[in-house]
Amino acid sequence: MRPFAIAGIQMKVSAVASNVEMMKLKIDITMNLYPWIEMIMFSELCAFGPLTYTAQEIPNNFEAEMQAMAKKYGIWLLPGSIFEKKEDKIYNTATVINPKGEIVTRYRKMFPFYPYEVGVTPGQDYCVFDVPGVAKFGVSICYDMWFPETIRTLAVMGAEVIMHPTMSGTIDRDIELSIVRAMASINQCYFFDVNGLDTGGCGRSIVCGPDGRVLHQSEGTEEIIPLELNIERVKRSREMGILRLGQPLKSFRDHIGGFGIYQDGASKPYLDSLGPLIKPTRLDKLTELKIKETTLEKPSETIHFKGE
Repeated sequence: MRPFAIAGIQMKVSAVASNVEMMKLKIDITMNLYPWIEMIMFSELCAFGPLTYTAQEIPNNFEAEMQAMAKKYGIWLLPGSIFEKKEDKIYNTATVINPKGEIVTRYRKMFPFYPYEVGVTPGQDYCVFDVPGVAKFGVSICYDMWFPETIRTLAVMGAEVIMHPTMSGTIDRDIELSIVRAMASINQCYFFDVNGLDTGGCGRSIVCGPDGRVLHQSEGTEEIIPLELNIERVKRSREMGILRLGQPLKSFRDHIGGFGIYQDGASKPYLDSLGPLIKPTRLDKLTELKIKETTLEKPSETIHFKGE
């Protein structure tokens, strides 16, 4: 099994103008600087930004341009994702292109960032693809990884490398970095997480190995991330354990029938009690009611909150 070289492109993303020409330029620069690269990946919604009005039907000119770039350099290319218009629905869809410029597969994000990614329909199908003679790859997008079942499923399907375009510009980026490390280690795989900049995210892309260790972490500036992966590390980890210790995939396999919460018809009263999936308001209505009740009962007292 030979090494395999991947470059992540962390670049500025505009929400009001197309970023496609800049993506093509970044590919040209990458292949000029690092001609040994065999796969390139961009961040989520890199081409047209984070607004759903850019949604378009697939196939389209953008895919055709990316196919031409992949064929030009003989590389695998994952050009992030775009909003796909399909009849009356919008999906967040990523495309995988092979070195011949052929579309191998497409993946629709399974977990849109509700309640914020309004109007986007979840995809239903997991996505893995083979790079012949190298490894099996899985595709996941941004918020998907917050649901460990998604990455676990890709690993069970044989994925040894997870390609994960993301668009994270929020204050929970530190949490996401820890999730990437966790997903890489408990699934014993490489995890390639590429974020955008400006309206495309806050950067800080991260790549982890199958023991959860950080191979590279970017900061908040534009960057090309060229790394050579040794896929044998995945196979060794899964065979012998992480650092010759835990073997989580084997243990999961041996206990897979014991998770009652996943059985059809299983009762989940606690989850049902959490209320609807909505954006938080300035003051939760239940809290507001309690404050009013307290004020009426004790009109002479001042209510103090923790930290005041």
